[in-house]
Amino acid sequence: MRLTQPMWTRRWPSAVVVNLATLGPVGRRLPAPGTGGSLVGVGYFWFGFAGLNATWTVFMSALAAYVAVAICGEAEIRLRRQDPGDVVLDECVAIPWCFLGWPALVAVVPVWVVLLAGFALFRFFDIAKPWGIARLQRLPGGWGVVVDDLAAALATCATLHLGVWLWTIIGR
Repeated sequence: MRLTQPMWTRRWPSAVVVNLATLGPVGRRLPAPGTGGSLVGVGYFWFGFAGLNATWTVFMSALAAYVAVAICGEAEIRLRRQDPGDVVLDECVAIPWCFLGWPALVAVVPVWVVLLAGFALFRFFDIAKPWGIARLQRLPGGWGVVVDDLAAALATCATLHLGVWLWTIIGR
């Protein structure tokens, strides 16, 4: 199977594509756009996903990720830059993957600790790109823009669950 850039955003006006990909001023005006996009993503998770079960979270997040692939890939074409830093939709849609298994995380640890740790860990994994995450950026078009963030989110999720497990052992 060969990944190709979705074509359905090709007819959209450039202003729409770029504004969606940059989350408006979040990606274009903040000094640390990836951090800003991640903060928006925490809000996106809190208001859109915190109450959903894991199945719905995965389904809705996968759908959002596919939409982001199309929009971010088209933004690369319009901006004539590969994975531009001001494109932050990818960070935003990846954040819900950090908190898969939300009920298990917050059953033991305060909500604010989980949200803060998830945000910080995601930024770490998104910037450092360990364990082959960096190679995922080489995927074509928007796939390379979005999939590395999804991998960073899954690394965050695993680390959060490991942290909660350790918290329960140490806390007893």
